[in-house]
Amino acid sequence: MQLIPHQIHFSLPSNQLASYSLTSSKMATRILIGLLFVAFFVAASASNFNQYFDITWGEGRGKILNNGQLLTLSLDKASGSGFRSKNEYLFGKIDMQLKLVPGNSAGTVTTYYLSSLGDAHDEIDFEFLGNLSGDPYIVHTNIYTQGKGNKEQQFYLWFDPTKDFHTYSILWNPQSIIFSVDGTPLREFKNFESKGIPFPKSQVMSIYSSLWDADNWATRGGLVKTDWTQSPFTASYGNFNIQACVWTSSSGSSCSSKTPSSSNQSWMKQSLDSTGHARIQWVQKNYMIYNYCTDTKRFPQGLPPECSVA
Repeated sequence: MQLIPHQIHFSLPSNQLASYSLTSSKMATRILIGLLFVAFFVAASASNFNQYFDITWGEGRGKILNNGQLLTLSLDKASGSGFRSKNEYLFGKIDMQLKLVPGNSAGTVTTYYLSSLGDAHDEIDFEFLGNLSGDPYIVHTNIYTQGKGNKEQQFYLWFDPTKDFHTYSILWNPQSIIFSVDGTPLREFKNFESKGIPFPKSQVMSIYSSLWDADNWATRGGLVKTDWTQSPFTASYGNFNIQACVWTSSSGSSCSSKTPSSSNQSWMKQSLDSTGHARIQWVQKNYMIYNYCTDTKRFPQGLPPECSVA
């Protein structure tokens, strides 16, 4: 934060000038100290990829730049790249700005997701399936509970995600999981454990992201292959923000069970209001291209139970 001095002019009687000079000097000092404290607090609390993430694979193809304010992942014919959060979380609200691979990105997949470990893992997925130049990206979402997924919904976006950064958010609390783009919800998966439907709520998850080659399925079912003459392919990340319950083996969750609705944990109670439901309906009417809850050919024995209660 840059502090820009400015001048304030007063008209004071001459016998008050000395007194005012001393008082104003003290006041200015206090204001400056206060502003410096604010500047320090903002800088300390601003997102910093060095603070939250480790590049975990890619042999230098993943980079943290600009003093931690920018992260890039790259893919070439030899390898992709990826990163992982330093912490594990049990519930949270995560906002990540991404600028996806520009140009001919067919065959590439950029992922941004939460996942626990093990075969019976929980997972909450954003996957961005590349395409030929001029064709829209497909946003692929999925949710795993106890190792079982098959809850895919796919969407086109209403903008070009390669031209600028956009915010992709995951809200995960005990009531629901909500996927959003620039504040517009795409999808909600509610907790219907009372009806016997599993919900991810007991396994801690880390945040992951990767850029990799999946031309055997990513674009038109694998019909369009990766054009390696366009490589390296690069996706960019910025303005990461998280409100979450950090989990440690020694002390458990950082969130207080006594104050789940306090201002810094209000997301734990957050759900969609009528406006949010209207936005989801708008997105699904205009931009949804696949919904597992309508794929009767895939589920000939009957659609998954959450499809009838959601």
